[in-house]
Amino acid sequence: MQDRIFVEGIKFHGFHGLTRPEREMGVRLAVDVSLYMSLEASGRDDDVSKTLDYRKVHQRVMELGQGESHKLLESFAVRVLDVLMAEFPAERIDVKVRKETPVLHGIVDSVGVELCRERKQGG
Repeated sequence: MQDRIFVEGIKFHGFHGLTRPEREMGVRLAVDVSLYMSLEASGRDDDVSKTLDYRKVHQRVMELGQGESHKLLESFAVRVLDVLMAEFPAERIDVKVRKETPVLHGIVDSVGVELCRERKQGG
């Protein structure tokens, strides 16, 4: 199994959802991100330049979450994956998005999606 850097429970108020109240008043969302890459060099040398800075991952997810509105969590999660794959040197990235205040009748802790992407070999 590859090494992994994770940032879990990135929470923010965003305007994502199908319903008008979700898009106008917003909802509370949580995002978990796992980035897979070798941590051997940074672990041995104690050197942040040989790894990725999880503070920057957190900042980028927050910017995306509070930016452009998406009707579907799938669309938002794909956007997060695309940006993180473009900006960070991970071989694989997993993104889990949870809507903690879904508009449903009854009590539900959360609804969400989880997407995983790997960098294509040789490209």
